[in-house]
Amino acid sequence: MTDNGRILIGKVSGCFGVKGWLKVFSYSNPRENITSYGTWIVNDIVYKSVESKKNGKLIVAKLKGIDDKDLALTMIGQKIEIEKEQLHELDNDQYYWHDLVGLEVTNKQGVNFGTIKSLLETGAHDVVIINGDRERIVPYIMHQTIIDVNLEKNSMLVDWHEDD
Repeated sequence: MTDNGRILIGKVSGCFGVKGWLKVFSYSNPRENITSYGTWIVNDIVYKSVESKKNGKLIVAKLKGIDDKDLALTMIGQKIEIEKEQLHELDNDQYYWHDLVGLEVTNKQGVNFGTIKSLLETGAHDVVIINGDRERIVPYIMHQTIIDVNLEKNSMLVDWHEDD
């Protein structure tokens, strides 16, 4: 989540053609999920998405009011945000990463590891990076290393030895 309470979902990485299409780098998982949001906020301006799609390995988007390459060029490097209310509803045991950052992490033996600093996608499985008396990296595997997540209590219970 950004300082203004919005969710960062990507950034404009370039232009695509001469009619104002934008190349988009998506932080969504899967990456093409960024195309499901009909309204984006870029540089504090709200844009309606006219069209967005996956084009080979690229994600490209056409935003209302961005009709030529010159305007598209001014947007390169800009962050793409949405309002938190735009996020899709998740199933049980699924969480947005921004909801997990800051949770207090305790293991099954009652040892407080500290708070979640960030999460990282590694390929094999995601990991939780915890700051406390030292930095710990715990695999994010629900019902194995991650026993319980309680957003109301701002806590996560893990099955992880304190010396690991």
